[in-house]
Amino acid sequence: MSSYEILKKIFGHNEFREFQEEAVNALLAKRDLLTILPTGGGKSLCYQLPSLMMDGVTVVISPLIALMQDQVTALLKNSIEACMISSFMDREESKSIYSKLLKNEVRLLYISPERMATENFVLFLQKLKINFFVIDEAHCVSEWGHEFRDDYRKLDRIKKFFPNTPVAAFTATATHKVAEDIIKHLSLKEPVFIRGKTFRKNLLIRVKRRIGDGRKQLEEFLKEHKNKSGIVYTFTRKEAEKTAAFLLKRGFRASAYHAGLDKEQRGDVYRDFIYDRIDIVVATVAFGMGIDKSDIRFVVHLSMPKTLENYYQEIGRAGRDGLESEVLLLFSKSDEIKRSMLLEDIENLSYKKTAVKKLAFMYKYALGTSCRHQIIAEYFDDEVQKCKNFCDNCLKSDTEYIDITIEAQKLLSAVYRTGQCFGLKHIIDILRGSANQNILRFNHDKLSVYAIGKDFSKDKWSVIADTLLEISALSLGEHRALKIENEGFRILKKQRDVMIEKERFEIKESVKKPKIDIEYEKNEYFEKFRELRAKIAKREGVPAYIVFGDKTLIELSNKLPVDKEGMLEINGIGEVKFERYGEDFLKLCREFG
Repeated sequence: MSSYEILKKIFGHNEFREFQEEAVNALLAKRDLLTILPTGGGKSLCYQLPSLMMDGVTVVISPLIALMQDQVTALLKNSIEACMISSFMDREESKSIYSKLLKNEVRLLYISPERMATENFVLFLQKLKINFFVIDEAHCVSEWGHEFRDDYRKLDRIKKFFPNTPVAAFTATATHKVAEDIIKHLSLKEPVFIRGKTFRKNLLIRVKRRIGDGRKQLEEFLKEHKNKSGIVYTFTRKEAEKTAAFLLKRGFRASAYHAGLDKEQRGDVYRDFIYDRIDIVVATVAFGMGIDKSDIRFVVHLSMPKTLENYYQEIGRAGRDGLESEVLLLFSKSDEIKRSMLLEDIENLSYKKTAVKKLAFMYKYALGTSCRHQIIAEYFDDEVQKCKNFCDNCLKSDTEYIDITIEAQKLLSAVYRTGQCFGLKHIIDILRGSANQNILRFNHDKLSVYAIGKDFSKDKWSVIADTLLEISALSLGEHRALKIENEGFRILKKQRDVMIEKERFEIKESVKKPKIDIEYEKNEYFEKFRELRAKIAKREGVPAYIVFGDKTLIELSNKLPVDKEGMLEINGIGEVKFERYGEDFLKLCREFG
């Protein structure tokens, strides 16, 4: 069969996405390959399809067991013989897979980079007919990337032991410097280099200054995404736990996920999310790399990531199926300060310099007033047109400012009169007239500034403090005590004013929504198709998106085919999936037709 016949019959797609065919042809020509495509660009098909057209087995090196399990499950449901080898398997399971491999009965083998580093396993691989190696999340190879891993660095041994076997490296995030490092360290020989555009046309990007802990803003955002799948990222494990508890009390189906949980707990949360038993995972960065769930409709950051690579990869988990999705970043100056403090302990001066530079660009992005998609493209050495209506800056009308000079003077006076020895929480308690133990202990209830700001909420005082940190009127000293800088004294002396966007004091989001131009809109039948998909998924013990993606269901509910021929015209339905699920969905189509 030709690549187009396999594309339709096995994978159910009528045509290749941009750059996919070029990648497939490179592997069929037995060339080394480096492919940089944004999340949702269809990287897995680039190597799964040519594997079906070649003799031997394709070895896929991937960083996460959960990701490998998802990939293998999806391939098996498509009648493609695939398996994985992991440390969680018992001896009999491993023995069975090794036997299949030796009999050339496996098309795709998934392994971790750690396994590739063992001598015995490499010796075993040398007994097999390997058509090509795949390295997923290849940015982990580079020490200039944002997620450098020692086990990935050791993958240079592939070309040492398999010098004539092609290697295909795939990633969603890589600057030119990182790309060059991947090629050099993996010893790729004159590789085909494919680089997709960074622009995600279905992704609405929004960035807001955080008010307080951001939970009220989060709740307002989530009300617009009720019963949809999404990820909320936090800075610490404690914040993940507290935010998940907050959302549960507000009626959202949410769970926390972080490295402090044991493997069983993390596995339970992951499965609950994949199988739609919960809608929201509140997580540290321990969650998400390579997650294969295609119907994630939103990603929220409750604090600023340390690099734009991290941010771009994390927001890329939304809208992988090409349907409208939304991402929100809530940030404050304190995020940048906390991240900077963590970098102080880095001993490698070269690495430290790079990390500081990356953090500075991330903060520049958060503060940026130009098209968000263009700022991201600039960072990754790409060039795109303004999105016009896919980010908050391009949607924004004229910004209204208000004068908060008097309020700034009140806060600075409280800092000054307490000897610049206390943190923000204590200063806000003084301004709001709190009678807590620390206020009384230091006699701060006797200060002239005591209770002069009781008309403002804690959140509003936090926003004012954040503004003063941004303009370098305040800084953080030892134990996070607030210190007044030169700009602060200028404000106290009435030598400069302090202006702030009016929107910063408003919890509700006011940015207008764009009309996303997608091929099909949901109709009254969509939920019925969704219910049928859920029933089949439960029966077969697989995630719903493995049966059919949302995009396929939307097209089905709009076109309502009445026979097999019409069904196979639907994007995402091939011969294999029709044999498995076609009659059930045809029956429903006929009911509505």
